[in-house]
Amino acid sequence: MPAMELLIVSLASLLAGLVDSIVGGGGLILVPALFATFPAAHPATLFGTNKSASVWGTAIATAQYSRRVQMRWAALLPAAAAGFAGSFAGAWVVTVIDPGFLRRLLPFILLAVLLYTLSRKELGRTHAPRFAGRHEIGVASGIGVIIGFHDGFFGPGTGSFLVFLFVRLLGYDFLNASASAKLINTATNLAALILFAAKGHIWWHFMLAMALANVVGS
Repeated sequence: MPAMELLIVSLASLLAGLVDSIVGGGGLILVPALFATFPAAHPATLFGTNKSASVWGTAIATAQYSRRVQMRWAALLPAAAAGFAGSFAGAWVVTVIDPGFLRRLLPFILLAVLLYTLSRKELGRTHAPRFAGRHEIGVASGIGVIIGFHDGFFGPGTGSFLVFLFVRLLGYDFLNASASAKLINTATNLAALILFAAKGHIWWHFMLAMALANVVGS
C-alpha cells in the first residue's frame, strides 16, 4: 500500500468529515481527491471506497445531532428508508455506466444553490415546519429518494442538497435541516456501501484509515 497515497486520501477524508458535519458536501473534497490520486481506477471502486469512509462520519454526526436537536422521527425514518432505496438503485446504475457528465455539471448546480441561499438571507433562520403527518412524510420521503439516488449514483453535494431542500420545502431551520440531512445521508451511504461491497468495488485496505480520519473530522 503506497504510504503517500494513503496519507493523501486520509487527509482528504478528515477534511471531508469536518465539512460534511457542518454544512454537507464533504464528498466534494474526498471524491475528487480519490479520482486525482487513482486516475486509472474504475469510478465505482472510488465511489465505493468513499462510502466506506463517509458512512462512519455521517453516523457519528447523526448521533451527536440527535442528542441536541428535537428530531421529527415520524417523517425522517420513512424518508431515510426512501433514501436507502434510492441510493441502492443509484449505486447499481454507477456500476454499469460512467457518471462523468454529472461530475462536470455538479459544481455549477452547487453554485446556483449557494447563490440562491445567499440571496434569501432569511432562509433557514426560523424553524417553522410547513407540514405535518402524511404530508410531511410524503415530502420528506420524496426528498430522500431523489437525493438518495444522486448519492448512490455520484455522491458529492448530497448533504448540501438535503439541507437546502429541508429548509426550502419543509420550513426547517438550518440546525434541524442539518440534523435531518445527516440521518438521511447515513442511510444513503449505507445502501451504496452495501451495493458496492456486493459488487467488489471497495478497497478495504484503505477503509480503516479513511474511516478513522472521517470520524475525527466529523
